[in-house]
This record gives sequence, structure tokens and C-alpha cells, in this order.
Amino acid sequence: MIQLHTFDDQRAQSDALAKATGDALQACLAARAGAANPAQRHVTLAVSGGSSPRPFLQTLSTQTFDWPRIDVTLVDDRWVPDTDPDSNSRFAHEYMLQNAAAQARFRPLVDISQPLEAWVAALNRDATRKLPDVAVLGMGEDGHTASIFADAPEWDVAITTQDHFVAVHPGAAPHARISWSMSALKRIDRLFLLIAGQKKLDVLNAAVAAPQKNAISTLANDKGVKLDVYWCAN
Repeated sequence: MIQLHTFDDQRAQSDALAKATGDALQACLAARAGAANPAQRHVTLAVSGGSSPRPFLQTLSTQTFDWPRIDVTLVDDRWVPDTDPDSNSRFAHEYMLQNAAAQARFRPLVDISQPLEAWVAALNRDATRKLPDVAVLGMGEDGHTASIFADAPEWDVAITTQDHFVAVHPGAAPHARISWSMSALKRIDRLFLLIAGQKKLDVLNAAVAAPQKNAISTLANDKGVKLDVYWCAN
């Protein structure tokens, strides 16, 4: 099920999404507060890279949650060093892990000291890599979300595997990627999508209207998925 929230400007969109994400995190933190095992008191937030999320992440980072109990990770990342300008890990440190959110624990997806496929296998074996409780997705104009690209040779695996993580080599985008799989995205309790501009709204509407070979259509047409879309006209 898709619920669309529309805004005229980016600031209103960012503030509203920060409040909704914050409310979801607070609810998760409250639900886990009484767990006997301290590790079970943690909640996980997955965020996306790119220019659109910057104001939202900066606003969220100033909110006064119990940040030491929040694990921040990424929806996807490029297989590049964390010093690379294209690294989502670098982006998260610059725009999310600041202010109050500097107390959160960051769980990167990339370790280029190992071969890509070996590292993805290690991620999938790691029992501490919990499914995110809350995730904020982005979407490309080709309908990809996370790094599940329809033109990648791993497309069929990415949308069918029960593993949490997949390696992806997009055909038309630079860099190999690590991404949460489609089955993992479908199981996240609170799922948000941040997009802007008429073209992306048109892509989303077309993806919802009829099944297409792209990730957002696969996700949105699953009857068990609730996706809150925060769209800004500009």
C-alpha cells in the first residue's frame, strides 16, 4: 500500500519526514527498552545517499533520541573507499552522524579490504546485521531503489533471494554496489520513500499502476508492503 504525502517545498518535506522517521524510531526504542539482553534494546535505521536526503538527515541528526541505542546503516553503497566522493558511507558521516546523532553506532556496508562477493557472503552470515526497523529509500528515474537495478546481471537474484544482501553491477551506473535485497526491503516494518520532482512522481505512479521491471514497481505492488512516500514538487 502506498500513502503519498505531498509538499510544495523541500524544507517542509524534510521536516515532515524527519518527524515521521523520528516517531517511528521512538516507538521502536520504547518497545525494546525492557529487553533483558542489551543488544536487543538497539534499533536499526537505514538511510540513503544522494543530494535529496541531505536536509532531512541534517534535521534528523539534531533530534534528541537515545542515539547510543540506534544503529545507523545504509540502504546501499558503492564498492569504493569511504574517502571516495561517491561513497554513501562518507555521505552518512558528513550529513547524518553529526550533532546528537554522532552518538549512534554506524554499520557500514563496504569493506574493500576483501573481495566483493566474499564480503557480501560475510554480511549474510553475520547474525548481528539485523533487518532495519526503519528505512528511508530513494528512487532513480529508471525506477531503481536501493541498488536494485533492472539492467544489472544480478536483477533476478536481487528480487528473489532470501539473503539480506546482494552484490550488484549496474549496467548504466558507475561502480559495483552492495544493496539490501528486495525480500529484505519488503520485511522492513517502517518504510519511507523520499523523492522530488514531477518526473519521479510519474515514474512512481506508472510503477504502481501496473507491474514493471523495476525495483520500485516490484516493491510497491507487493500487497504486504506499506510505503510512505514523501514527495516534493520542487
